[in-house]
Amino acid sequence: MATLSQWVAGARLRTLPIVIAPVVIGTAAAVGQTGQVSCFRFVLALLVGLLLQVGVNYSNDYSDGIRGTDDERVGPVRLTGSKLATPTQVRNAAFGCFGLAAIFGLLLVILSSTWPLLLVGVAAIFAAWGYTGGKNPYGYRGWGDVYVFIFFGLVATLGTTYTQSGQLTFAALLGAIGTGFIGCALLMANNVRDIPTDSEVGKITLAVRLGEQLARLSYVLMLSVAIVLPLLLTGSNPWMWLILLTFVPAAAPSWVMLREQSLPKLVVVLKQTGIVNVVYAVLFTLAIVLNTWL
Repeated sequence: MATLSQWVAGARLRTLPIVIAPVVIGTAAAVGQTGQVSCFRFVLALLVGLLLQVGVNYSNDYSDGIRGTDDERVGPVRLTGSKLATPTQVRNAAFGCFGLAAIFGLLLVILSSTWPLLLVGVAAIFAAWGYTGGKNPYGYRGWGDVYVFIFFGLVATLGTTYTQSGQLTFAALLGAIGTGFIGCALLMANNVRDIPTDSEVGKITLAVRLGEQLARLSYVLMLSVAIVLPLLLTGSNPWMWLILLTFVPAAAPSWVMLREQSLPKLVVVLKQTGIVNVVYAVLFTLAIVLNTWL
């Protein structure tokens, strides 16, 4: 029986910035449009994102574990693969997270009257499960990065903006694309580390398709594009130059990705990329707030 600390480790908290950042950016974009924020809707959107991400992590743990993909893994604890918990327990934990996300999402839609997001929410849950679950998981065919970009970039950011202000903005779109790329970079770092074991079990991620060297370079490229993209807003918001400060925390993980040959040592990049995403979101928000309220 897994302990509480092992369940927490299995939730992979280091991946949570991938959902915190887009909710923060989406809220900031709404503030730039309306000058105000609904704290309750912000909390609901954050809960939906966090629960979906933890649910994805448990779902991946379950699906990879029963397929034997995690038998030789390095990195965060695998509850199913290491037999710390039964597959049924891990699957039920994933379903529980998805169910709670659906409840909070429904409440958010009702409060904001953004009814089209109901279909988006259903699609997000099915996509979360289908990442590594089911008979033909798309995460095993190199489409996981597309899922991250769409749902933890575009959908999470634009959906938050829409529930806050009832409209979308160019700033929200650029922020969504930027944080989506950083989320994809985090996934790429994780998958580069797992290239040898993924290749052996037939899990053909984008990192496997690209090969180790190109995959490492793509990580740096995605971070760079994400950081530079908001500069398109500097014509109307000169404070957006602050976003370039994100290059400071991005330097360390980029150096590790390009220079560190030991794949197990790439684990540290996951935490560092999460920090990059948070810094990016904070600077993006600061730029919008300063431009709006000063």
